[in-house]
Amino acid sequence: MTDAASALPRTPVPDRPTLDGIERKWRGVWARRETYAFDRSAPRSRVFSIDTPPPTVSGSLHVGHVFSYTHTDAVARYRRMTGRAVFYPMGWDDNGLPTERRVQNHYGVQCDPSLPYDPDFTPPPTPPSRPLHVSRRNFVELCQRLTAIDEQAYEDLWRQLGLSVDWSLRYSTIDDASRTISQRAFLRNLARGEAYLADAPTLWDVSFRTAVAQAELEDRERQGAYHRLAFGLAGGGAVHIETTRPELLPACVALVAHPDDERYRHLVGTVAVTPVFGVQVPIRAHPLAQPDKGSGIAMICTFGDLTDVIWWRELDLPTRPVMGRDGRLLARPPAGVPESAYAELAGRTAFAARERMVELLRAAGALDGEPRPTVQQVKFYEKGDRPLEIVTTRQWYIRNGGRDAALRSALLERGREMTWSPGFMRSRYENWVAGLAGDWIISRQRFFGVPFPVWYPLDAAGRPDHTSPITPDEAALPVDPSSDTPPGYRPEQRDRPGGFTGDPDVMDTWATSSLTPEIAGRWGLDDDLFARVFPMDLRPQAHEIIRTWLFATVLRAHQEFGGLPWHTALLSGWILDPDRKKMSKSKGNTVTPMALLEEYGSDAVRYWAVSGRPGTDTAFDTGQMRVGRRLALKILNASRFVLRFGVGSGADLGAADVTEPLDRAMLAQLAAVVADATMHFEAYDYARALERTEQFFWTFCDDYLELVKERAYAGADTCGARSAHAALALALRALLRLFAPMLPFVTEEAWAWWQDGSVHRAPWPAPDEFAAALDPAAPATLLALAGTVLGEIRRSKSAAKQSMRTAVARLTICGTEAEVRAFELVSADVRAAGVVREVSTDPAGGPLRADVRLA
Repeated sequence: MTDAASALPRTPVPDRPTLDGIERKWRGVWARRETYAFDRSAPRSRVFSIDTPPPTVSGSLHVGHVFSYTHTDAVARYRRMTGRAVFYPMGWDDNGLPTERRVQNHYGVQCDPSLPYDPDFTPPPTPPSRPLHVSRRNFVELCQRLTAIDEQAYEDLWRQLGLSVDWSLRYSTIDDASRTISQRAFLRNLARGEAYLADAPTLWDVSFRTAVAQAELEDRERQGAYHRLAFGLAGGGAVHIETTRPELLPACVALVAHPDDERYRHLVGTVAVTPVFGVQVPIRAHPLAQPDKGSGIAMICTFGDLTDVIWWRELDLPTRPVMGRDGRLLARPPAGVPESAYAELAGRTAFAARERMVELLRAAGALDGEPRPTVQQVKFYEKGDRPLEIVTTRQWYIRNGGRDAALRSALLERGREMTWSPGFMRSRYENWVAGLAGDWIISRQRFFGVPFPVWYPLDAAGRPDHTSPITPDEAALPVDPSSDTPPGYRPEQRDRPGGFTGDPDVMDTWATSSLTPEIAGRWGLDDDLFARVFPMDLRPQAHEIIRTWLFATVLRAHQEFGGLPWHTALLSGWILDPDRKKMSKSKGNTVTPMALLEEYGSDAVRYWAVSGRPGTDTAFDTGQMRVGRRLALKILNASRFVLRFGVGSGADLGAADVTEPLDRAMLAQLAAVVADATMHFEAYDYARALERTEQFFWTFCDDYLELVKERAYAGADTCGARSAHAALALALRALLRLFAPMLPFVTEEAWAWWQDGSVHRAPWPAPDEFAAALDPAAPATLLALAGTVLGEIRRSKSAAKQSMRTAVARLTICGTEAEVRAFELVSADVRAAGVVREVSTDPAGGPLRADVRLA
């Protein structure tokens, strides 16, 4: 705790408490006083470090972000109050495709790396009808300009929400530190053989013109049609296959049937002839062929889908690529395919080529019947709007266990070493690791990202030697191969025979985000800080990115440090719209949070968010926010009511001054609430901690305050009043701290009326605070008993349409002997609160009953 944070001044108790303006007031105070500053001197044993998710900076945050980040903040605030030095940074994930697409749309520009840099370029005030082509450097500058604006808007919203982040620890995934750490990690992966460059079939987005990793795939339903094609057989006759992609016929390299399929077993080892093109292809057997799908025999094309890739690799087949990176068929046919027939398809889009191919097949008599409509699952890039193609490209990969059983097993063990909250989420991690089909492709053909720190030597003909990459010394990082010169070369040798060329690609954003513990902890840049925070204590995140962010972070820490990057993973659920569908930008059903924060108040929105348990999908509910606002206002009014008795100035009052049975019973219940809330927070169940605290708070307000107020007004010189004042002070001080992690603004406001320093730097309440006030022999149900009788008195007056100040002529309590004796301990407080003139008891047994006769 800083001296400034402990010196927060007290403020007067207002005549009429209000929630208006408290966010602006306290966020300013917290910033000036550095209330949430991380203590760099704390030993690792006292540090609680959080690997905060860096939100993607590509427009605006939505209410789902508010939901999950509030959960993390509640945990951070709790840990800080338990005496931990909380390392709670905030980062911005500002490189990658979403940022580039936003910049393209916002400024109306398109990046053309072949253009020279224009230092005087200024984008037009409104996007032009046709995109302006700009150099890579100009495009990156526009990305930096727009992300700076977005980052400030994000920070303003987080401060309005009350996130207790140490803003001096902020980072972005494109800044110098992040680029240095990303490039260092990659160079070490490369040196250990974990990173490699390879020409291989690659999932390719034809709109973004970039490779896509397995973790970024999304299956979507799409209308298609089965086409039944006749392949000729060398010995005469034909064999029929069914395909939804006849335009890939020139890419066919084999036919395949299941080895146990009696219909085709005699054909295995022979050849077939492709219709229209007349190319001979072998007929092979493979267990992945499906006898019950289509005709039971399929054509293998390079490449139509991921199964084609498996067949091609395992059957050692040749490659006949036809699909270009722009989504059009290549201008020239693959080797062995007649150019005259292929010319009908060259340069066409996949859709146009399919239509023309069907015409050619029909004309050749090779189309059996008409196409049959079907609905199929097609793979898309999660941010794209056109089906993915598979093209052969040179890409960087990191080994991830997809082709290494030992590494896969080690990563599964890492998942078992980790604590998962909730525990059932571990199965999602294990299912992902077990289902990996290949290594992680980390290169992207984009512009705004961390460049690969690699150059290649050029031979005498100017061809790059990709087998002999040139790498920098770690001390030189970060580097940009497009402008920096590799060691041993001169700038004028760039792209000249005998010189060098830079790697043109950038790292996938996940390749940088997978290093957020290292980036936030400044691995290699601040060794003292890194030793205090790594491995981190907590990784909070959404459950749908277990396969991307969580898995990739575990992989990188396993490779570099031989251990986990953090101890516990805290998974949040989705926000659902009124139709019970996930809220997301892509669906267009999100809600902008700033308006909610302004309408209901930050504490009210936080109340709704923290009511959602870990890993549980939660409905967006403004009604719950209204409940939260009512609770926040009640905390202010209850605090003001308690402080009317002067308990704020009674520093000499303590638990030993609590002598009345009702007061002791209330504190006994509160001690149990503190124990339960602590237990739930330790298990990261902030929702149950809030539920338990709120439940007691309303009992405290509705019953206890009403029961005790007459005695509290009696004057501090009586034992009864002194007991009430001490109990009220203890209860209010504990309740404000219990609510503080969830409702930070209202609790800070009420705390400042009578306590020094910040409630968020006060110690978390402990049950032993009330030990001196507790009587083990006293009934634990006294408050509930008194509240029940008081409730009966209120109901009787309401039923008679009488004022609550109407006197009760006679109150008769019937019940067991134990209940009657217990009531006698609180009878005076009930009489005072209910304006009861006479009380009688009847210990005749039976259920407790209160008979009320009004005056």
